[in-house]
Amino acid sequence: MINRIQLLADLQVLLRRLEADLLERSEEMAPVKEALRGEHQRARTAERTAQSYEDWRSDYITQIAAAWVLSVVFARFLEDNLLVDPPKIAGPGERLTRARDEHELYFRAHPTETDREYLLHIFNELARLPGTQDIFGAHNPIHELPTWLSGDAAGALLTCFQRIDANTGVLVHDFTDPDWNTRFLGDLYQALSEAARKKYALLQTPEFVEEFIFDRTLEPAIEEFGLEGFRMVDPTCGSGHFLLGAFQRILDRWLRTAPGTGKRELVQRALDAVYGVDVNPYAVAIARFRLLVAALQASNIIRLREAPGFRINVTAGDSLLHGRRFGELHLKGETVDLRRVGGSEHVYCAEDLAELNRILGQQYHVVVGNPPYITIKDAALNQAYRNRYSTCHRQYSLGVPFTQRFFDLAINDHSVQSVGYVGMITANSFMKREFGKKLIEEFFPQIDLTQVIDTSGAYIPGHGTPTVILFGRHREPVCHEVRAVLGIRGEPSTPDEPSQGQVWRSIVEHLDRVGSQNEYVSVMDMPRPAFARHPWSIGGGGVIELKNQIENISQYRLESYITGIGRTTHTGEDEVFYLPVSATKTLGLLQYAVPLIIGER
Repeated sequence: MINRIQLLADLQVLLRRLEADLLERSEEMAPVKEALRGEHQRARTAERTAQSYEDWRSDYITQIAAAWVLSVVFARFLEDNLLVDPPKIAGPGERLTRARDEHELYFRAHPTETDREYLLHIFNELARLPGTQDIFGAHNPIHELPTWLSGDAAGALLTCFQRIDANTGVLVHDFTDPDWNTRFLGDLYQALSEAARKKYALLQTPEFVEEFIFDRTLEPAIEEFGLEGFRMVDPTCGSGHFLLGAFQRILDRWLRTAPGTGKRELVQRALDAVYGVDVNPYAVAIARFRLLVAALQASNIIRLREAPGFRINVTAGDSLLHGRRFGELHLKGETVDLRRVGGSEHVYCAEDLAELNRILGQQYHVVVGNPPYITIKDAALNQAYRNRYSTCHRQYSLGVPFTQRFFDLAINDHSVQSVGYVGMITANSFMKREFGKKLIEEFFPQIDLTQVIDTSGAYIPGHGTPTVILFGRHREPVCHEVRAVLGIRGEPSTPDEPSQGQVWRSIVEHLDRVGSQNEYVSVMDMPRPAFARHPWSIGGGGVIELKNQIENISQYRLESYITGIGRTTHTGEDEVFYLPVSATKTLGLLQYAVPLIIGER
């Protein structure tokens, strides 16, 4: 069985080893250096990055190193669970001996090659199988510069996966799992690289949150539109949690609806309804692999050579830049910028422009996801998003343009009364900070926002940022009220089972009971205009009523007296700029410091 903690720790060390190797060889190997500089220049010309070559290369090296590591992980999972045979990397018991024999036989036939060529040989064999050709084939980043990684670094990969525990005498990393559970790959996605985690805001969506969102979007959408031609998309799919959940629900529906149809056919119909895009290539690789394993399991296929070429609609790319826009919503007095209509033509090696335009060139019955909440530091990308999304305002977080993009991708064929469902969990910072003003006052009034749920008090693992769940449909508002779950009190203690936390259970149990309240939340239908004014106030337990009363009896507003409200100094997230007074004295830095009052105080 997989030891997740040990596997993650070992692969983090291994990734750094591969990154160091790739960095060194990027300076030593002229063809690699030339290719990288050329790709960086093309990206700058296309305004996809303003990073320096060194910073851009560092990010790219992480992607390549992760591609090598994950390709071996995928192969080991297939080998250990007997989906492919014979084993060629490792395996428990006698399968390790067999894998080493295969290694020796290969080098008898290819004595001048290295472990790099041996691994590429394994991946190429897997790429020739219909089921895994898209995972190990041309768009796997390792194929762009296949000789970039050294033979020694490739040998370190093999050594890591063949390592024996000296105390027990058994293989350290055994991927055997009778349930074929691939959730451990989500752990790798989130924590394999600290640099990638920060850059892409890598974060898994807990299953109970995903199920809650599907109950309010996918299920009613299937009831309304039916299964034939049904499709959903997660434009920020990450390691594929929403995709896997949708696949299973849609497949279960097909099994009940068409019990006489062959199971493989129904599996493909379910896969045909599920689409995903993510800017992180190794997240996409994980999502594709997880969907493949789920499809094999559902089809009762126990040997990969027996698998058909399942069509899996998941690809790497930037959902904010690639694909078409479906009618920019006109803002007051603003002319639509033509750059907001078409998608970027620039792609990296791991990206497939045709697939991106196919997936992001159509609208969906359901759009769900957990978009990243970070601010973009790359000036070129920051401006590209501003050019394309009218809601980008001031120092915006990515949650703002992604909210607009989610609704943009939902069907809105008013001629046949067909409008898609949208459900997302996102950071609630837009509700009060100035960058959310356009989203709230100019975008939300034009779409049918149906439910706003304050989840900032709920315990959601990994979500240190306060969040809100938004539900809506891609049409003009159809009623005068919006259902709101207002937060009163946060989780009193960390629950053993997050899905059973007091706040989360209160949300689930009270959402459909207007006027209900307990010590954690209250539920009410609020006038829609309240959600068309920035900032939002979604505090429960009388907070909104108190705020309204104060405002109603006040003769003046603060802005009448002070016109220069705003931040004057911003240290960002770098805590090195902030020290307590005692530390500045101890370090002799007092003369260089100025007093600072932070918002929490």
